[in-house]
Amino acid sequence: MPNVIARFYLQHLPGAKLKNSVLYAPCPFCAQKDAQEKGQLTAVLNPENFFHGYFRCSSLCVPGGFPLHFARLRGISSAEVPGFDPDREYFGHDVDYPAKNINHELPGFVDKLIGEPPSSFQTVPISEKIIKELHIGYNGRYLVYPYIQPDGNCYAARCVHPERPEDSFWYGDERFAVEPFCLFNGPAVEHCENGALFVVEGEQNLLPLKQIGLPGIAVPTAGDLEHLDTRRLQWIRTVFLWVNHGAESAAMARSFATRTGYKVRLIRWPEHAARNSSIFQLAATTGPVFQKQVFTLLKEARAFSPFSSPAGEYQTFNERLAMESGDSYTSLTTGFIRMDQALNGIHGINIMGGTPKAGKSTFFIQIASEMALRKIPVIYYDFENGRQKIYLRILSRLSRLAIDQIKQNNLVSLEQQRLQQSKKQLQALLHWLRVVNDRKLSPEIMRRHIDFLRHETNSPYTVVVIDSLHKLPFKDISQKRSGIDGWLRHLEAIRDELGVTFLVISELERSTDGQFEQLPHLGSFKGSGDIGYSADNAMVLLPQWAPFDATPPTDRCNELWLVASREQSPGKVAAYRLDFPFWGFTEEAVSM
Repeated sequence: MPNVIARFYLQHLPGAKLKNSVLYAPCPFCAQKDAQEKGQLTAVLNPENFFHGYFRCSSLCVPGGFPLHFARLRGISSAEVPGFDPDREYFGHDVDYPAKNINHELPGFVDKLIGEPPSSFQTVPISEKIIKELHIGYNGRYLVYPYIQPDGNCYAARCVHPERPEDSFWYGDERFAVEPFCLFNGPAVEHCENGALFVVEGEQNLLPLKQIGLPGIAVPTAGDLEHLDTRRLQWIRTVFLWVNHGAESAAMARSFATRTGYKVRLIRWPEHAARNSSIFQLAATTGPVFQKQVFTLLKEARAFSPFSSPAGEYQTFNERLAMESGDSYTSLTTGFIRMDQALNGIHGINIMGGTPKAGKSTFFIQIASEMALRKIPVIYYDFENGRQKIYLRILSRLSRLAIDQIKQNNLVSLEQQRLQQSKKQLQALLHWLRVVNDRKLSPEIMRRHIDFLRHETNSPYTVVVIDSLHKLPFKDISQKRSGIDGWLRHLEAIRDELGVTFLVISELERSTDGQFEQLPHLGSFKGSGDIGYSADNAMVLLPQWAPFDATPPTDRCNELWLVASREQSPGKVAAYRLDFPFWGFTEEAVSM
């Protein structure tokens, strides 16, 4: 609501001037208090700034905050404030606070800190105004941090040794030393309603941020984040979470961010920062450039959200674009020239249906082994034939010897020589081709297989063959239809996340007369209405010979049809003649 918020402040700040998205005006609260030092009120009105709408008085006559806090201080009806919600309930307002408090003891502690600050406290210049605003004190040995409650009173304070933060104790009513009361500078939560707020570990770490004008609260230790009720921050729009530079603190921060959700942005420490560094130490070592460094870290803060960062998204896009322009991507081809032309290579999810005994497995085994020979990693999930048959068919095609000849082992010398050479080829390609018969396959196991083979072969791409879709493992056979669709969803995710190419065999649906349709179309596939949505390319392999006639195997020819594609034109791809008896196909031109 950038324009609305600007109009709100301009309406209620006579004499205000806007310069470079910052509003400047004489502070009306200093005038109300008849303060000797009249401060200047500034308000951030840059709509792209996380602190858009944040106001602050230079003399710190009142705590800074956002428009609703401004309205409460000025006595303006909340209904006039942009973003006001009359149905909101505020955490902690229903507590019955005791009559006794320690308010009267705080000024003495404050005066002592201003007069005799400990040496460690002097490494970072914290103004008297900040000390008085937060009511921080000193008892001669311990720093005293009062925990002001929503009713404006202090019932307990945490005393921390300035040299040893682990040496601490609570002073006052111990009932207020636990959640939901142990939040230092807790009133800032309501001051920053509809705005942004820092949450830091340790009270001392809040002081440098307050010194440069940023609002925030602190928990005593990172471990206290575990007990911080996220409802306390439900009306904060953006939470900047900044803990000490240590593994334990970082783990606590991630846990809190997980519970709180998208509004949390984690501040990441600079690469050069020493382990176990704190914000107070960073301010001490960086001095005048601390403010600049903080705002740099603010811009780099990563949102704890379900989305990757825009920078990460662009980097991933650019890397994949470079990969898709490289040789590894263009080498993802079947070896069948017309098929590769029709599909522009093999990418995404490619589903091929066919009638029983049409040669679907033989077709994909040939493609898989040819790709493996070209050092493209392939995982062949086989639920039809078994490893031994697959390897024998590959060996038969490579050696140009029938399987019976290979098994009988009565070859002439040239054939024997050819067989030995082909065995060496088979042995070499098995580094790139992995056949899996696991009947307990799951998407998680498939991912591990892909990761392993990609790492083993040092290849950016992997081809996965599934023979066949309808024999993938399902938890309940009665849920086969939904199981197939569920597997297709997983294949889509693996394709998108890992850049995997899939070659999937599917069955075809029979018509009411028990026959298969001769004109292939997208509805020909059996058992899944999602194939049309999931497949980048849907193909049908149709025999041009009758299964029960006396057609010689060498005359058997199939036609491959592209029936649906995201990017290519459907139509007949090519004819494929059976290369009998060598378990392969040869590609022929499309007959017109």
